[in-house]
Amino acid sequence: MKVTVVGAGAVGATCADNIARKQLCDELVIVDIKEGFAEGKAMDLMQTAQLEGFDTKITGSTNDYSKTAGTDVCVITSGIPRKPGMTREELIGINAGIVKTVAKSILEHSPNAIIIVISNPMDTMTYLALKATGLPKHRIIGMGGALDSARYRYNLAKALNCSPNDLNATVIGGHGDTTMIPLTRLATYMGMPVSNFASEETLAKVAADTMIGGATLTGLLGTSAWYAPGAAGAFLVESILRNERRIIPCSVLLEGEYGQTDICMGVPVIVGRNGWESIVDYKLNEEEQAAFNKSADAVRNMNDVLSTLDI
Repeated sequence: MKVTVVGAGAVGATCADNIARKQLCDELVIVDIKEGFAEGKAMDLMQTAQLEGFDTKITGSTNDYSKTAGTDVCVITSGIPRKPGMTREELIGINAGIVKTVAKSILEHSPNAIIIVISNPMDTMTYLALKATGLPKHRIIGMGGALDSARYRYNLAKALNCSPNDLNATVIGGHGDTTMIPLTRLATYMGMPVSNFASEETLAKVAADTMIGGATLTGLLGTSAWYAPGAAGAFLVESILRNERRIIPCSVLLEGEYGQTDICMGVPVIVGRNGWESIVDYKLNEEEQAAFNKSADAVRNMNDVLSTLDI
């Protein structure tokens, strides 16, 4: 198996590190536009092989996509990170051209690749990748919901003083500070509703903290986070290459599901060897569906910007 990670920055390098440590593939290629950067990251990671006990071959490439030939899964992390005070919408003009070029370059050498999009604004970049490539919808996956749900479990675990591994909690909707929807009603702690263990006020704060999780980290770090986004990307790669068929919230094309059409948004999907296989219907209540519709409106507003760009 072969995986390509495009973008050797903090998110891409962390994603590659997780993939190598778990030995998810035989060959891992890192691509970056900056001269020598991907090669340096690949060499640094390869020098951990004996220390970490993996045998994955890691190579770097400065914008030479011929080295990615035969890729099974490509993770696109390239683009500028969000700066303090910058909205995801402001990233569209810069990152749209990058994502479109990268997706087409990958498919030129690996026409059967499954593409995972991490670049922000993630839902819009996923939609762009789908429309620009013409790939079957099941081969384009936006990572956002996997990360948002991991952050939700982190906040819940703090509030409940328990392990996040004992929690089942999902975030759907757009991957944005005001568009994501933590599904508190469906969150459980060892099979029991979290409402059995925390007050409504506490759970509301957990949801609110989750929604601004990315912005909180940007404020603290001065740039976007990288450990959790990189790990979330590798988590998706693992479910695909090992055909785990996990139910993971991801941004995928909706064609009537959850009441929306012609839009990529976070919904629970089964992820396996062929990409995302099917959308799982969580049977939203009236309040949750209204929130999802509002989130869709915001994502569409971002998508509308694509029509104004010369890409």
